[in-house]
Amino acid sequence: MSKLPMVGVLFWTIKIVATTLGESASNFVSMAPLNLGYATGAVIFLVVFALTLTVQLRIDRFQPVVFWSVILTTSIVGTAMSDFMNRTAGLGYAGGAAVLTTLLVLVLIGWRATGQTMDVERIATTKGEILYWTATLVSNTLGTSSGDFLSDGLGIGFRDSALVLSGAMLLILAAHYFTPISGTVLFWAAYVLTRPLGAVAENAVEKPVAQGGLGVGTTITSGVLLAVLVMLVGYQQLTHQQKTRTSEGVPPTGGRHDHRPGKRAPSRR
Repeated sequence: MSKLPMVGVLFWTIKIVATTLGESASNFVSMAPLNLGYATGAVIFLVVFALTLTVQLRIDRFQPVVFWSVILTTSIVGTAMSDFMNRTAGLGYAGGAAVLTTLLVLVLIGWRATGQTMDVERIATTKGEILYWTATLVSNTLGTSSGDFLSDGLGIGFRDSALVLSGAMLLILAAHYFTPISGTVLFWAAYVLTRPLGAVAENAVEKPVAQGGLGVGTTITSGVLLAVLVMLVGYQQLTHQQKTRTSEGVPPTGGRHDHRPGKRAPSRR
């Protein structure tokens, strides 16, 4: 039984919101207003990530709240680690993006070599899940570096970078429907791109006007994104529970149902 969600519109919507919030939450702690620094922020978030991942690996089925908590923590810790590499350690945006891109390619090649499926809807082993989360952590760290490289390194700016990445996502969507390109390949391309898209979109809202943003600030941006994420994950949790009850033959409350062995209770439409 896979512990990962079905891929659809809701999946991609929550993924973008969660990774965008990850950028904002990391800035909230590492930069303003807490100003704890990138290294301290990375250590704190690594601990939180380890805790959420432990819970995810221990459960025996998909739980939206747990799954998206891990996605969120990979985005937060990825942002802190990327900023530390690029700014504190001095790799720069181009250097950080190059290193992380190479690392992600190696992770995906290694994953392929293990024989474990890369179709996320079919991952049902602990080994496969660990590979998935490793690729997710690296891709979310790369997302911050690549987003910064586009907006600052190349001088494109936050909003124009967001438009470029949105256009790339639309091309992937078109390729899904109109080309024979592997769905798994397209999934991972989109999965990686959602992170820099979230990064530049968040910066376009949060950063001061002088830096090309709207000047909303980290606190308000983080609060709004958190509220949206809670609503979306809450909706998925509710619908997932309803589908699980139906698939297991548990009748909805109210009314009489046939409980003869081997006959599933009718579902409401």
